[in-house]
Amino acid sequence: MRRYSQRQSLSSLSEINITPLLDLAFVLLIIFMITTPLLENSMSLIIPSSAAKNSAVTTSQVQTISIDRNEAIRLNNKPVELDALTAQLAEMKRANADVAVVIRPDRDLPVQKLITLMDALQRAQIMKVGIATRVETK
Repeated sequence: MRRYSQRQSLSSLSEINITPLLDLAFVLLIIFMITTPLLENSMSLIIPSSAAKNSAVTTSQVQTISIDRNEAIRLNNKPVELDALTAQLAEMKRANADVAVVIRPDRDLPVQKLITLMDALQRAQIMKVGIATRVETK
């Protein structure tokens, strides 16, 4: 007579345990989710250099443009409209070719309004442009 333990060894396996297969699938999914963004951003760039040095900008040549969240524009703390701003900037460029502009945008200003302001600077052919920021405190 066969014992019960021997009968179990001779019977065929009627179900396949898929738990290890699912574990493997989830591990592979996590690995691909982690490595895919790294592959997209891993661009090997060599930044070009220039032998020309940047000319120093004196503070008298720097003009300040402030724009708040209500899109009110101020040039050197004087209110100005966008159309008049372009004309004033072109006049400043004609008077002084080395004029530089610092833009002080509000934190909540839509990006499109900042781009519109920078387009006005480009139309006035002012290439020395900076954006004022502040250091974040934790």
